[in-house]
Amino acid sequence: MTGILIHVAVNAVLLWIVGQMIRGIEVRDGKAAIFGAIVLGLAQMTLGKVLMLISLPITFLTFGLFLFVINAIVLMTAAAFVDGFEVDGFGSALWGSLALGVMNLVIGLVMGAVGLASTVVFGTVGAIFG
Repeated sequence: MTGILIHVAVNAVLLWIVGQMIRGIEVRDGKAAIFGAIVLGLAQMTLGKVLMLISLPITFLTFGLFLFVINAIVLMTAAAFVDGFEVDGFGSALWGSLALGVMNLVIGLVMGAVGLASTVVFGTVGAIFG
């Protein structure tokens, strides 16, 4: 349970940072960041997995780069359900998904280097949202 709470808290902070960095993504406050992280994780576990399965051939042909498109769609979908979390357009969602992915990767690597159980706390390294 603690691992899930840490995961949500870290992703909420990262989501807020992305809202500050990427033009077209707005995370109004901490409440929106927390609920955004929760909805984003749930959307990635459900919609994201279905879209990955459906798009497996094109993902294979693009050497995995199409996953950023899927993650952008998931980011836009999550924003539609959370008040105070807005994504204006696909381009912003694409840059936001890329930024979230890089930040999650860095945090996963740092946690692994420090000796913390990154696979327990943050899931697999490179997982973009959850």
